[in-house]
Amino acid sequence: METIVSRTLSVHKEHEVLLKLESAGLCDALAQKVIDSKDNDLAKKVVRLIQNGGFEPSTSQKRAREIMGKNFFGVEEAIKHFGANPSKQQIAYLAEVPFSESLLEACKNTHVLVAVFPLSILDIRSKVDRKLFYSHEDTWYNKQAFAKEKGEIGWQLVRKTPVENSTNKTRNEQQALLGKNDETPKAQVVVYMIIGHYLTTGERLFENNYIRCSDLDSSGCRVRVGGFDAPLGLRVYFCWDGYRYSYLGVASARKF
Repeated sequence: METIVSRTLSVHKEHEVLLKLESAGLCDALAQKVIDSKDNDLAKKVVRLIQNGGFEPSTSQKRAREIMGKNFFGVEEAIKHFGANPSKQQIAYLAEVPFSESLLEACKNTHVLVAVFPLSILDIRSKVDRKLFYSHEDTWYNKQAFAKEKGEIGWQLVRKTPVENSTNKTRNEQQALLGKNDETPKAQVVVYMIIGHYLTTGERLFENNYIRCSDLDSSGCRVRVGGFDAPLGLRVYFCWDGYRYSYLGVASARKF
């Protein structure tokens, strides 16, 4: 009985792809290596390279991924999940992870290492499933400057939980708990990390609590992020610095 193979490309498209590969140097011997590759490994690597827009991770990035395991959101993930289209300058800037291996080892279970691209909270929200964010068209922060701020490209090492013992405290009391090498990140970085980590691992961080970020809204209130539960999605709210809540801690990221 003849086997029917499911095809995703037309014969014409396959011919075009083959011509491109041949013009780039594909010969009979190289084609045979692809055919003979165990578990189709070579072909899978070519497809991944195409999916990543030709991006290849540096030695520093590969080592960081090995150390951080699932707590890693790199350039490939940003391309896949946020539609990032990195320039040569951006790729070069991110080539070296600025944190030591010893620090990454110490933080591999408590933090997420994130390659942050200049995408605002509104940009991120527009690129993912609507269900991942609470409210859209009529939400209060649509016209807020902090939600439009794209931030800076770079690596961030962001804590996965509120700083220890930081709930039920004012912002000043929370800031006093930060280590000398820690700082409170902007909401853009926190949202980027929470949504990116969920898309790669399925883990919902800050599902039952909130964290104060460094931003202020137009009325002078501090921005807080959290409540990332399944039915309603990630919430972005505000609160006064002097308020204490049992569910409100403070965000933390390592300084370079």
